Amino acid sequence: QVQLVESGGGVVQPGGSLRLSCAATRNMFDIYSEAWYRQAPGRVRELVAAITPGDNINYADAVKGRFTISRDIAKNTLYLQMSALKPEDEAVYFCNFHYGQRNYWGRGTQVPVSS
Repeated sequence: QVQLVESGGGVVQPGGSLRLSCAATRNMFDIYSEAWYRQAPGRVRELVAAITPGDNINYADAVKGRFTISRDIAKNTLYLQMSALKPEDEAVYFCNFHYGQRNYWGRGTQVPVSS
């Protein structure tokens, strides 16, 4: 059974930076696409950034130019570097690995943005 464990969340001030990590229990980057989603209180879960095995990357308009998705294949880890954080970025962030019918989620890490 694959497990995804997020880390790196925590309180950050507006304008600050944070790097989230998502460690997978086995190497999945060869065929799985990966993504970061977020869910703010009272809102639906939304896609933040995604990367395919062929390194095609997409970002939500709200985070373009501020967030960067990347991965370290040797460490089986997906990252989300977040900069210039805004109060509206506050949410629980989830990593996701998917391939066909297979869809795996982490349990989420909270990112409060507050001064």
